[in-house]
Amino acid sequence: MKSLKLYQIDAFTDKLFSGNPAAVCILENWLSDELMQKIALENNLSETVFLVKKENHYEIRWFTPIVEVDLCGHATLASAFALFQYYEQEATKISFFSYRSGELIVTKSEDGLLTMNFPTDVYMEIPNNDMLNQAIGRIPLESFEGKTDIMLVYEDEAIIAALQPNFNALSKFNVRGIIVTAKGDNCHFVSRFFAPYCGINEDSVTGSAHTTLTPYWAKALNKNKLVAQQISKRGGNLVCEYLEERVQISGKAVLYMIGEVYY
Repeated sequence: MKSLKLYQIDAFTDKLFSGNPAAVCILENWLSDELMQKIALENNLSETVFLVKKENHYEIRWFTPIVEVDLCGHATLASAFALFQYYEQEATKISFFSYRSGELIVTKSEDGLLTMNFPTDVYMEIPNNDMLNQAIGRIPLESFEGKTDIMLVYEDEAIIAALQPNFNALSKFNVRGIIVTAKGDNCHFVSRFFAPYCGINEDSVTGSAHTTLTPYWAKALNKNKLVAQQISKRGGNLVCEYLEERVQISGKAVLYMIGEVYY
């Protein structure tokens, strides 16, 4: 029987039992796609991330319980936290490479803040979709479609907090997720993220969604540095910076558990 170490980490938070949990598996060599998907299903978290070191960087792949995805921010942040804590203690920067999303860089500051440098999403405005509006339960001010997600913009934070989508209806839309967002009451903007097509009704904190949210709100508010909150049940805090073709997304993380997976 073989085993591998697993780190479960709460990302985009500085306190346990909040933010977004991710399982991090650091491998010597890649497992089969089938086995990685089974481990992700067994973990039953929104993301399980697998890493393999290659010279001066780590190859990275992300799995929900039912599908591999192109990009995941909170699991990348969790990966960097585990590496900085247990494998690369002297490092202040870690480079990842994804065959689906390219180079991803995470840096660490002295106060423990981790900053991810991701490619900015390319998105375009689309007409409002009546079926989507019915599934969400509210007509947005604007609708956009990016590389993997749809983003819906609403009037205020109270609307975002009150949404109760029909997840069965949302699961019929062949997109990674639906971002809903509005200007925040106590921050620059708030959001929630629904991904039933990928097996996650609502994600707690979605770093990668901020590759779409950040350029939108940077232009809407005429600010390149933004403070954001994802107002899910667990909640999470992010600091975002728009750098034209790249986006910086910062947050903290805490360790919940270290375990062994036997297979």
